Amino acid sequence: MCSHWVLLAFCCLGQLCADQSLKPQIAAPQLATNNPTLTTVALEKPFCMFDSSLRPNKSYVIYLYTMKESASAISSLVTNNSSKPLDSTFQQTSGGQLGPYKAALFKVPNCASPPKLADVGDVNKVSDVLKQYLFRVGDDGTCLYDPNFLAVCNPPLAPDTTYRFKYVLLDSTEGIMKDQTLWSDPIKTRKVKLPLKIDTWPGRRSGDMIVITSILSVLVFLLLAGFLASVSSAVMGSEDSSAETRSVSQTTQQSEPRPQLSSE
Repeated sequence: MCSHWVLLAFCCLGQLCADQSLKPQIAAPQLATNNPTLTTVALEKPFCMFDSSLRPNKSYVIYLYTMKESASAISSLVTNNSSKPLDSTFQQTSGGQLGPYKAALFKVPNCASPPKLADVGDVNKVSDVLKQYLFRVGDDGTCLYDPNFLAVCNPPLAPDTTYRFKYVLLDSTEGIMKDQTLWSDPIKTRKVKLPLKIDTWPGRRSGDMIVITSILSVLVFLLLAGFLASVSSAVMGSEDSSAETRSVSQTTQQSEPRPQLSSE
């Protein structure tokens, strides 16, 4: 059943490439569950989107740009006047608030030879297959704080925030942009739930239930403490009674007259 859904999702992906919408799409639920998360968004890679712009004997790469929807439309450009892609970083754009930043760099997906669908049923290969089809924005939680990190940083996104994404085709030899997609539709990360709004099995606890549970816990503690005190008092009383009995016995024995031996 799982393989059927994955196959269906891949077919949808093929339709996306066929209609050349040239717009990054959020990954199908069958390919990426729990998407978006609080800090990540899984996107489908641009399979077959740039085929018409590819030339033989040329080297190309894909840039992925990320921008908050609240950023100014004027600052949504991803190239300079020389058609060279911007190298704006997460820090320089305040996480996409001031404009787009480069979140990823990867090879152009091979439209003619995609991963084998038969490998999806193999537990040992499914992860690699999905990585070839999808890219997860916000998946690197350490690059911002690693002084030795030199690659493109893909730090976590902000919760409850709307983002847009764009793919850019770069001619690696000339260092200029050859093609680009439109900005994606708005995609919003999930919102952090307040503790009182989190459902817990078998049901959500109300404030009254929490208070009652606390009171009962205190009463149980007091009862347990009283029981332990009673047991301790009984044990100590038993020890005192035994000591007193031994003392009385010894005193009685000392006060009893000893029989005198008669001399012949």
